Amino acid sequence: MANVYLKISYDGSNYSGWQVQANTSQTIQEKVEKVVSKFNNRPTRIYGASRTDAGVHAFGQRAQFQLEVDIPLAKIPQAFNGELPDDIVCLKAWQTPPDFHVRHDALAKKYIYRIYNRTYANVFLRKYSYHCYYDLKVADMVKAASYFTGEKDFSAFQAQGCSNSTTVKEIYQSRITPKDNGEIWLEVVGSGFLYKMMRIIAGTLINVGKGKLAPEDISSIIASQDRTKAGFTAPAKGLTLQEIYYDQEILAKEVKK
Repeated sequence: MANVYLKISYDGSNYSGWQVQANTSQTIQEKVEKVVSKFNNRPTRIYGASRTDAGVHAFGQRAQFQLEVDIPLAKIPQAFNGELPDDIVCLKAWQTPPDFHVRHDALAKKYIYRIYNRTYANVFLRKYSYHCYYDLKVADMVKAASYFTGEKDFSAFQAQGCSNSTTVKEIYQSRITPKDNGEIWLEVVGSGFLYKMMRIIAGTLINVGKGKLAPEDISSIIASQDRTKAGFTAPAKGLTLQEIYYDQEILAKEVKK
């Protein structure tokens, strides 16, 4: 029996999030478990590193399970992908020590929120970005994003229903990057994230871009610990779980970029 660790990519558009739910079969976890169970010859539970919400995408989701049959690790992605839906892809498989835990051993996560900032929507980006037709003040958004870095209480940026044991998180990197195709990317690397925290940060920075908030307001919003002071919750479709870090050196290199 081997403790196997997977890297999974998915388009979350047609799913009710990562986690298995009683009222729907349309979750990423259930689709992957069905395939893993088939190869394992018995019902097998998988554990994910992040519980992405309905409509949220992932490039670097991680999951683990106990493999009880003899399949070479190098062949697992190809074998699984032959059974998975087209919008879920297994990218890689590793064997890890027995005491490894895909969620508890994660050092940090990186999310990207994509904003398409042109007058008219881009039909090819409609499922993966939030269309904002306002002429956003990108320089103000760049400045505002920097106020999120550090270890802080992010109570003002959590939605109702959050089950985290603490609202204190450390943000290692928070930056706004305009792209040549009209997109604006918000990239955030943090020790952890509260329920809908990234989407609320994105909505708040969009409000800064619209001139509804000043960059300096971010500090007072964080200090207030009041959700009503922050911006709207940006739509799920713009959010992608980009990477999860387990190696301190790789994390340090990412933050220094």
